[in-house]
Amino acid sequence: MNPHLRPKCLITLINRDSSTIYSGMFPGLVSGLYQFDEVAIDLRKLADRAGVSFILGEINSLDLYEKKLVLNNRPSIAFSLLSLDVGSETNLDKCNSEIRNNNLVMPIKPFLKAYEWIKQFDDESLMRSYESFTVIGSGLAAFEISFALRNRWPSRKLRLQAFPKKLNKRLKKSLDLANIHLINPKEVLSGPAIICTGSKAPHWLQRSGLKVNNFGRVQTSSAFVTSFGPNVLAAGDCAALCNNHPPPSGVWAVKAARPLAKNIEASLRGSLMMPWQPQKLALKLVGAQSTLTAARAFLIWGPFLIGPHSCFWQLKKTIDISFIRKFQKTSIMKDQAYNKLACRGCAAKVAYQTLTAALKESELSELSDNPVDAALIDSSQEGLSWLQSVDGFPALISDPWLNARLTTLHSCSDLWARGASVSSAQAVITLPAADGSLQKEILTQCLLGIQSVLGPQGAKLIGGHTFESRSGLDENIAMGIELSLSMNGLLPKNRKLWGKCGLQPGDDILISRAIGSGVVFAAAMQGSLPSRYVDSALLELSQSQDCLVDSLQEKTSNSSGIHACTDITGFGLLGHLGEMIQVTNKRNSAQNLPLIKINLFASSIPSFQGAMSLLKSGYESSLSPANSHYLALLNPNNQLPACINLVPDASSSDVGDLNVVKKLLIDPQTCGPLVISCQSDLAEELMYESNYWYRIGFVTSLI
Repeated sequence: MNPHLRPKCLITLINRDSSTIYSGMFPGLVSGLYQFDEVAIDLRKLADRAGVSFILGEINSLDLYEKKLVLNNRPSIAFSLLSLDVGSETNLDKCNSEIRNNNLVMPIKPFLKAYEWIKQFDDESLMRSYESFTVIGSGLAAFEISFALRNRWPSRKLRLQAFPKKLNKRLKKSLDLANIHLINPKEVLSGPAIICTGSKAPHWLQRSGLKVNNFGRVQTSSAFVTSFGPNVLAAGDCAALCNNHPPPSGVWAVKAARPLAKNIEASLRGSLMMPWQPQKLALKLVGAQSTLTAARAFLIWGPFLIGPHSCFWQLKKTIDISFIRKFQKTSIMKDQAYNKLACRGCAAKVAYQTLTAALKESELSELSDNPVDAALIDSSQEGLSWLQSVDGFPALISDPWLNARLTTLHSCSDLWARGASVSSAQAVITLPAADGSLQKEILTQCLLGIQSVLGPQGAKLIGGHTFESRSGLDENIAMGIELSLSMNGLLPKNRKLWGKCGLQPGDDILISRAIGSGVVFAAAMQGSLPSRYVDSALLELSQSQDCLVDSLQEKTSNSSGIHACTDITGFGLLGHLGEMIQVTNKRNSAQNLPLIKINLFASSIPSFQGAMSLLKSGYESSLSPANSHYLALLNPNNQLPACINLVPDASSSDVGDLNVVKKLLIDPQTCGPLVISCQSDLAEELMYESNYWYRIGFVTSLI
């Protein structure tokens, strides 16, 4: 919470989800007492506030001798110091392992997956097929989840499959009062069941080479040091201190945080690491709230169990809410000046007015008067055409590999917009000033990110240049990366060269994906957006669009169905449509052809989750004010009518909603969509055959 105190190195948090559910409030989430955002710790926001890089990824294995974490579906990551706090998973015995193969049975961990599974049974029609819902387990977690489900489903038949001797008489009485039936562990199950049978460490830790106990938990010294030495530490439910004390519990995991942090810093400094002596007992408050009984909880202290009582429930509720609120106050800046913070990605583009003025003074106005996405370099007698483009930007996110992937996809789109395939690229990478080993790891991740895009297209990285930044960086080191790429493309003779010019009356305008990434990342920088919205945007933006180009070229190999194409980047949808209209009308005027305009459907423009509500609330990218220059395309003046007609939804006349759409139109895009102008029959075919294309307007003559 005090980033100015953090060690001056690259610190990276890796987690399989961008939010983690606080275990103490999970039963309350299941019961319906809390909403997801009220019990989740947003790790992206927390990492941003702390100046820590965040990588969304799941660990597959650990290579201690190479000092690498092996992740699913992405390159390994090297480390110099590793702190493992990867939680636990449900401990399935042989019997449970067999019934687990049934889709009607789910382990309680991971919580997020279990919660999504539970929600599907809210459907009454689904539950009619089953006699009851069962919770399996004899511990406090099974007891608490049983009560949470009773609160969620007041009238359903609920059962707890447990060993009766392991349950206190008071617990049994509470189950009876809540109409939760206790059944024998040997009874054959039919219907949905959730398994709460204790925990064990993630299975990959057992293969890591670290010393583990019978539950797969990494054994450590009292200073959290593993058998591998002071460069690998472990804490929380995945670890076991010497003498196996304390037992796995969220209470002790929280208590371990401060001494663990101090020992991590000591390890980085090479100083003595201090042992931790945890308290022997911890207070436990176990909820027993139910719609059939008053909201109550048990208090447990060592062997003593007291309750249930409503005052214990209020105490638990107060403690839980107080704890989670510490993590939810993650606004990085509190003053209004933060709204002017310069955005990254393609939103770091120089404003159109500045660019055109500089080109004019340099006698290069032709570049702005006749813009092309990628320049045609040469054509051979065999009909091959070579094209080239260049693009890049400062780091958009703190994950070097994913950032390089996004930058490369963004750079490829200029060639795709011309119908070309990518053949090769050269990169210019500026690295933050850091020690050589850290620079090597950052550069490796960047190069692997570039190759993850080029390789599947059959393209190669053929060279480039690297620099070390001379600018100071107070924030996360990984945000100091800058990457630019010179992209080389090839257009075989059987493919048509597309361009911005060529809009024809009667054409439909199609777009290949949502827009609104500019405002999503602007809000994320301010800590004002739940990470699931960022995750959703990144998932779509990280997908390559080369397959769309190949498909379009195959469909139109014997026709001229596609008349114009461009990609949407920093100047937003409105700016790039304006360029298409500009070059088309310039050609039409020279050939005495009718001038054209575009009718754009306000309600048909797809946007990223959360983008419209953010725009409505006043959030915007730092480039949007400069892009407002393009709003003139919507407004007729004394000399010219509007080139773009924004058609409102017939069922809505809300001027405010239309103004929000206008803000979306000038939002700068990173890894933006392709936009094509094509014959209406081809448009219908494309929308029918895939989920990629959206019809957002049509072309008519300008009258």
